[in-house]
Amino acid sequence: MAKTLYMVVPCYNEEAVLAETTKRLKDKYISLLKEGLISIKSKVVYVNDGSKDRTWEIITNIHKEDKMFRGICLSRNRGHQNAVLAGLMTVKDEADMVITMDADLQDDIDAIDEMVKQFNNGYDIVYGVRNSRKTDTFFKRFTAQTYYKLLLTLGVDIVYNHADFRLMSKRAINEMENFKEVNLFLRGIVPMVGFPSTNVYYERHERFAGESKYPLKKMLHFAFDGVTSLSIKPIRFITMLGLIIFMLSLGMLIYSIVIHFVGDSAWGWSSLMTSVWALGGLQLLAIGIIGEYIGKIYLESKARPRFIIQEYLKDE
Repeated sequence: MAKTLYMVVPCYNEEAVLAETTKRLKDKYISLLKEGLISIKSKVVYVNDGSKDRTWEIITNIHKEDKMFRGICLSRNRGHQNAVLAGLMTVKDEADMVITMDADLQDDIDAIDEMVKQFNNGYDIVYGVRNSRKTDTFFKRFTAQTYYKLLLTLGVDIVYNHADFRLMSKRAINEMENFKEVNLFLRGIVPMVGFPSTNVYYERHERFAGESKYPLKKMLHFAFDGVTSLSIKPIRFITMLGLIIFMLSLGMLIYSIVIHFVGDSAWGWSSLMTSVWALGGLQLLAIGIIGEYIGKIYLESKARPRFIIQEYLKDE
């Protein structure tokens, strides 16, 4: 018996691309239904993440015309990760499997076929992984690869070149619900769930229309959240750095005593100022990193809701 597939598609100011995304997803579902890979109960759910344009109006019209498409409207902008989570938590009881993908059509819709087949082969999580980064600029390609390598170095279990294009089974989503982090980084949380998983490789396309919702500032913030949400190694690095500096200071103390008894105890102003600035900078860096973690603890301790659903358009 064919299983029920739900697609969760987060949307933020996507009025320029929604019509084309809907057309392509509709064609894909028809194809999957003909092959018997999914059931007739399968749906596509758009999650409006507090868009400022006509995104929610378009989603509402799409739902009126075709009940295969549903819509979730969040009460305000909560960010991409929370929008994805809102969709997953809303549909998890109705679907056997859920695929998350962005609305901009950069993820390859044709890869959905292989994802569903791998689910039918017994895999609970199927990661969509890019074959290459040919469509990226040199700067984005270099920074992304460096970031993934940094996360791996810090001990974070993350799938290289994977974003948020993935399939998850009902039981995988149910287990992920037990992760209560307010600071979400799903790329790092999903591998923690466990269960059998595999990769499906695809070529990432250029954005169909509109603008990227991740300028450099947001990308840096997202990257730093990923590190501090999943690893405490930066704090351990500060501890080791402090120990090294302490050992060096002991060496300088011994050197100073020797110089004093030799009779050449004049110290240069440049070396003194360099030491003051270097140590002051390291202290501020250490305080900043520790403060970031304390800030995360502060936000987690409040246990505020990660999303609030204002409206859910579904079958009547």
